[in-house]
This record gives sequence, C-alpha cells and structure tokens, in this order.
Amino acid sequence: MQYTSGTTGFPKGVMLTSRNIVNNGYWIGEGLAFGPADRLCLCVPLFHCFGCVIGVLGAYTHGVCLCVVESFEARAVLETVQRERCTALYGVPTMFFAELEDAAFDRFDLTSLRTGVMAGALCPEPLMRRVIDRMHLPELTIAYGLTETSPVLTQTPRDADLETRTQTVGAVMPEIELRIVDPATGEDVATGERGELWARGYVVMKGYYNMPEQTAVTITPDGWLKTGDQAAIDDVGNVRITGRIKDLIIRGGENVAPKEIEDVLRQHPAVADVSVYAIASAFFGEEVAAAIRAHPGASIDAPEVMQFCQERLARFKIPRFVRVVESFPMTASGKIQKFKLRELHEAELGAAQLSASRSSRA
Repeated sequence: MQYTSGTTGFPKGVMLTSRNIVNNGYWIGEGLAFGPADRLCLCVPLFHCFGCVIGVLGAYTHGVCLCVVESFEARAVLETVQRERCTALYGVPTMFFAELEDAAFDRFDLTSLRTGVMAGALCPEPLMRRVIDRMHLPELTIAYGLTETSPVLTQTPRDADLETRTQTVGAVMPEIELRIVDPATGEDVATGERGELWARGYVVMKGYYNMPEQTAVTITPDGWLKTGDQAAIDDVGNVRITGRIKDLIIRGGENVAPKEIEDVLRQHPAVADVSVYAIASAFFGEEVAAAIRAHPGASIDAPEVMQFCQERLARFKIPRFVRVVESFPMTASGKIQKFKLRELHEAELGAAQLSASRSSRA
C-alpha cells in the first residue's frame, strides 16, 4: 500500500502488487546500468515509491549497496556521498536545489558519482544542467511516473544528449504502453500534440483502497490508466510533460500552463525556485499567481516579476499576483503542494481584493 503524494488534495491509498513494483525496480536498475560495484546514496523517503521501488528494489535486483540517509538534510547527503564514495544519487528537484545551495558545498568531493535519478516533480532545465556539471553526474537520468503506475513510466537514457535530458522525461520503459488522448473525446491526438497521458501494462495499480468509484474513473475497462498529466510524444518517442491537467489555469477562457511561466521565471537571476498556480477571480474565473523563493541574498518584488514576464510571455500569462516566500508547503516526499499555496495566497488577499481586481484587467 502506497499513498499518493497529496500535491493536489487528500492522499489516496494505492494498492500495488509484487509484480508491479519488483518489475519496475528492475527496469530502473537496468536503465542506470547498476551492478554490485555501485553504491547508492538514498535520501528519499522509503514510504514513497521513489524510495521503496526505485531505490530499494532497484538496488536489490542488481546487488547495489544502499547508503541510506534516514532523514533528508542537504549536508548529510553530501557527507554520505563523500564518505561512502557513492556512485549514484537520487532526489526530487527541491533536494538537489538544497544540496547545491549548501554553504559548504564546495568542500565536498563528489567525483565518485556517476549516475542517478531526478524525479518526483517537473525538473527545471537550469537545475538539471547545474546538477550534471557541479555534482559530477554525467549519467544523471530523469524518470517520470506516479504512484498509481508503480511508479516509473519513462526514463531518459544515461547517454542521452543534454537537450533530451532537460527537455523531455525520456521514452517509455519496457513492457509498458503509452497514449496521448484528448480528455474531452477520448481519442488519440496526433504526434507532437498535447493531451492527457494514458498508460497500460504491468505497472497499473490494482486500484485505490476502498475507493471503487474513484478506481473506475481512473482505469478504463480495457486497462488504460489516466495519469491526469498533460503531455506530448515527439516523433522519436520522447515524452514531454507540460503539467497537471488539474493545474491548468483557465483565465477568461484561455488555458494557461503553469510550467511555461515557471520555466520563464527560473531564468531570472534572483529566482531560486517558483510555483505558479490559479487564484480565484470574480471577473476571469481564475487569475495567474506565483510564489517565488529568491536566492540567498537576492531580492525580487511583484513589479519586477511582471516586467520580466512582459518581455517573454503573452499578456494573459503574466502573473497578476506574486508572493515572495522563504519556503513552500511540501509533502513528506518533497513535492510542492500547489493547493496549499493557493489557499494561503487567497486567504492573504481576501475576497474583497479578489473581487475588486477586475478594475485593472487587460
């Protein structure tokens, strides 16, 4: 039994079988070319699929030594890699951010590292480049999946070019089928077009615990699991995740993908990390909002964010509301909880301001 991460609401119990998780761990290990000489620094929670499947079972099926960091702390991870001469490192993007930003980062010898997995959330391109270059991870891979698929559906090759590893989540894993579907019609879309990603194969969960109706909504009668993620598959089979369908912001009838705005804002030199989400609007239905965490010692404010975006985004995609925060509300597995950001932001603004905001609309 695994629980969904709770990034969009209350976690659901996911029933997974031995066939689901042992096979998935094996194929992850194959993708990383694991063997008995490898030593994996495992700092992600073992109660989550990243830890127990990608981590423990991926190592178990290939005889890899596990070097476990029981509770994530960036300094403890760096110390473990150096002390144990680890060859592999796993983490969600926020963990890699924290390791790179540790004040003592340059003191640690990470040259034993070879490979690893960054997963659990959409991985920003600038971060991926920094991790490969500064953390000595030339064979770092991106993996994509969800608890309901045991978890991994796609993985980038270890020897993929940088564009593939920073612009896609790789190709489908062995023994799994993928489709990109128009969620309104249930029909497949053309190559390169966006739609909802569906998956079928050994990875599909048995179902949600004590939630037969929700299970029936998620898994079709012929075995396809609806991921809820918006994606496209290019002509060579690489998958590009463009965001959660539930995260799409619908502003006055225009669909706005948070990831597009997040990618732009991460180009700002003062921005360490950002999360974009919807805020309720009496006029447009929803407005674009952003929570920004600045680099240590840097500063940024709402007018600067809007000016930066005006030069790079269509007018309706520019964040109307901006919060500068010291940290994000996170799940226990290290993912940003956008629904909590929205709740906190709306509570700060108050209903009166949200309703009155129509006076300055574009």
